Amino acid sequence: MSTFGHYFRVTTAGESHGKSVSCIIDNCPPGLALVEDDIQPQLNRRRPGQSSITTPRNEKDRVTIHSGTEFGRTLGTPILLTVPNEDQRPKDYGNKTIDLYPRPSHADWTYLEKYGIKASSGGGRSSARETISRVAAGAVAEKWLKEMYGVEIVAFVTSVGNIKLFEDAESMSADPAFLSLADTITREQVDQFLPVRCPDTEATKRMEDRIAELRDQNDSTGGTVTCVIRNAPSGLGEPAFDKLEALIGHAMLSIPAVKGFEIGSGFLGAEMNGSKHNDPFIPAPALDEAVRKTGIPRSRLHTKTNNSGGIQGGISNGMPIFFRVAFKPPATISQDQTTALYDATGEGVLSAKGRHDPCVVPRAVPIVEGMAALAIADAVMAQHARSMGIQMAKGS
Repeated sequence: MSTFGHYFRVTTAGESHGKSVSCIIDNCPPGLALVEDDIQPQLNRRRPGQSSITTPRNEKDRVTIHSGTEFGRTLGTPILLTVPNEDQRPKDYGNKTIDLYPRPSHADWTYLEKYGIKASSGGGRSSARETISRVAAGAVAEKWLKEMYGVEIVAFVTSVGNIKLFEDAESMSADPAFLSLADTITREQVDQFLPVRCPDTEATKRMEDRIAELRDQNDSTGGTVTCVIRNAPSGLGEPAFDKLEALIGHAMLSIPAVKGFEIGSGFLGAEMNGSKHNDPFIPAPALDEAVRKTGIPRSRLHTKTNNSGGIQGGISNGMPIFFRVAFKPPATISQDQTTALYDATGEGVLSAKGRHDPCVVPRAVPIVEGMAALAIADAVMAQHARSMGIQMAKGS
């Protein structure tokens, strides 16, 4: 459906060329300081028209809070957020070829099969425009997580096509360069490497040049985004079907254009021996004075290595959680493509038009961060419910 989460629950609405996109957040705790300026920075990072290698669609993506707050504080009631579509151009899609042919690798055909009708312009609900709601809701979840637990969520681009940030790494979990980066990198540092958001000058230049080259050829490319979650409480996640990595995987694989997800050592972990892959426990380092004064609980144990990506047995262990998400090349390309007629009576040539990104990963960074925040917030609330039940049982 269009709802994510069991406790911190978000429902999104809106199409790519409709009047607006919006979301309702249920169960955001009361008393959280929240105004539009808390949400807008992440929407600015996601918005189109940021550079010459993103879609030229000109949207300000200004968010408005319609309910759930008073005098800058949340009330605990549903929060309604809306963002208008100011630069919609449904006429860009109103040509005869698009009416006759499903666009290759788009959702035109599958939506028609599912609903018996599809949006006539753009991708409708399947468009990445829908992710505005996820980013806005994720910013709210993240603010609560930051204030309650000091959680930090940072994502960055690690590949574009076959150009990789860590060219020689067997696995991120075993790469000292990645582990050092994961411990300290901030969003401000990531955004110093615009327009690609890959935290390396040389790799960023090569990636930008490759995206620009494909843009000029009316083509596209995919890439990967890596995300690190620091200071997530230990004990999050359920032991069977709602393992924490399953919840995060669900969140990531629901993002448009995502075709792959791996956590910790990922697929390369399947090639390692257990003696190398196991993460030995060690006492957690002593907290410095500033961290101790926050009163935020920390795990007593850490692990010497982190091939598990911060999750063992489906439950967070207090170490940084990190994962990688693979995005396919954008399906909208301004090239003639051969495809079948909707009525299956033959083939023809589709000439697709419209505005699109030649590579989505630079703008996908805040989307990944937002969905990570929603998954962690939901898991934290589930753990709150369990802890309260345990306390009540002890009291009886």
